[in-house]
Amino acid sequence: MKKMRLVTLALGAGLVLAPAVPASASTAELESAAIDAYLTRAWESTALPGLSAVVTHQGKVVHAAGYGRDAAGKPVTEDTPMRVASLSKSFTAMAVMTLVEDGKLALDEPVAERLPDFRMADPRAKEITVRQLLDQTSGISDSTVDLRAAESAPSLAGYVAALGDGKLAADPGTRWTYSNANYETAARLVEVAGGRRFGDYLKERVFEPLGMSASAVGDPAVRPADGFNSLFGVWVPRSELRDFSYGGGSGSVVTNARDMGKWLITQSGQGKQLVGAESLAAMHAPSKVHDYGMGWGRQSVNGADLLVHAGNLFTYTAVEAIDPRTGYGFAVMTNSAGLYDDTYDVLTGLVAMSQGKTPEVPGGDRQLVEVILGLVALAAAGLGVLGVRRAGRWAARWAGRPGRRVGLRMIPMLLPAVLLALYPATISFLMNGRTVTWEQLTYHAAPLTITLVVAAVAGLVTVLTRLRRWRSVGSTR
Repeated sequence: MKKMRLVTLALGAGLVLAPAVPASASTAELESAAIDAYLTRAWESTALPGLSAVVTHQGKVVHAAGYGRDAAGKPVTEDTPMRVASLSKSFTAMAVMTLVEDGKLALDEPVAERLPDFRMADPRAKEITVRQLLDQTSGISDSTVDLRAAESAPSLAGYVAALGDGKLAADPGTRWTYSNANYETAARLVEVAGGRRFGDYLKERVFEPLGMSASAVGDPAVRPADGFNSLFGVWVPRSELRDFSYGGGSGSVVTNARDMGKWLITQSGQGKQLVGAESLAAMHAPSKVHDYGMGWGRQSVNGADLLVHAGNLFTYTAVEAIDPRTGYGFAVMTNSAGLYDDTYDVLTGLVAMSQGKTPEVPGGDRQLVEVILGLVALAAAGLGVLGVRRAGRWAARWAGRPGRRVGLRMIPMLLPAVLLALYPATISFLMNGRTVTWEQLTYHAAPLTITLVVAAVAGLVTVLTRLRRWRSVGSTR
């Protein structure tokens, strides 16, 4: 299934910004109406609870709007606060780059020299550079650090300290591995080099200069409503699983469509600039071992090579993109998370419109996936009930046969239980070693988790009932 959330990661980076293609004012006005019509249809067809989006071009916001409702029943608008998850990495990279231009950091200096509390059990960690944190080539991997301990820390300093027992999965600079630990460490580096809390630094050096007055990190005054999870087609309000109050650098930014327009404009090399052109190009450029740059990736969308980053939390989803060739910028945000990520499909339609093409209206994939899972769960439950009710008849038919043959007969019914036992580890493997917990699997993956649990329980109960009846029949003979 395409774009399944459990195995989706925004990857790639690296185009030097090109001059934007001029557009007339009348064209921009026409586009705004067309974009609104498209986004309205997209919101309706995807059945998302809430959706906000912004399109920019030639240093201006072409269209910014919201659709649907939040968990409190309020209409979603261009001013509705949204969690943008891993889009936060592009903001963290910008914060680091401002310190580089101020002479307080250097991209190719060891992190440990500027951050004394950055220590790991692996001596190679002393070689990790600032650049390698940002382009995810540090060697740090979710599978080689205690990520659960780190994420439970009350501060960025505590997060970095929790990495102390960890090791590296590869020599720094030799392999790309996506890990939030890279950007949490980078955020702590901003705190130390910038002399203030990470969220305060972003506010003073990034948000305020750009006029992003509704954006924040770790600010209790800027708090979005609860998001939603889809449960077999029904949107259920849920509190976000992870606490972002300490203000981390990997996924803590809260913003809205209006502010994201200003962010896309500056990232397109237009409007107010926070760093020089060379620094901006460096953030967009790929590393030596992977297409991922510094908080941005390169990805082909509708045939166009874009700078892209997606963000997936447990109750919110977002994606941002820039077309260096045309100067268009796009951001799509939702207050929901399901097995299927609709934001990318909505983005694809917006990109098509910027190319003068008729966009395909997204939607239906999430609903189809969940309907299939629901039917599988119902079928498994029905087969389980049928297997229990007919256990006596089955036992009589197999009475007197060797236990080995009976056991082999049970194996197919035990497969769902085996799959359930391996479930977190399997998803972790599919996500390149990212940490996956049972609690996490009760959020956007809830339909799949429930289906596996139902199938496993049905199989186990059927096996146990049949074995009990089989032994009972054998003892009476």
